[in-house]
Amino acid sequence: MNPGTYSDRQDGYSTHNSPSSGPSALSASSGDGTAGANEDVASLSYERAREELVAVVQRLEAGSVPLEDSLALWERGEALAQRCQTWLDEARARLAAVAQDDSED
Repeated sequence: MNPGTYSDRQDGYSTHNSPSSGPSALSASSGDGTAGANEDVASLSYERAREELVAVVQRLEAGSVPLEDSLALWERGEALAQRCQTWLDEARARLAAVAQDDSED
């Protein structure tokens, strides 16, 4: 199994069947070919990325996932966490810009 795919999981989760797939800044590969499985992460909303991150953490904490799948889940979790952080950073910047505009008036 390719470490970047989860389509054989019993819960039906598949990174390739996500309705929010699209181009991504995360598509740069580390040379092992696994980055392509997380390309859809850059197009996820904050809420969707957070929900998926929670599910990934729960699966990893359960400890019943084979090593290869655990590595793929970890990589997915890292990409999801970065996406959430990006959303939060952008929201903070927008709030700061609004606060700056309001103080100038």
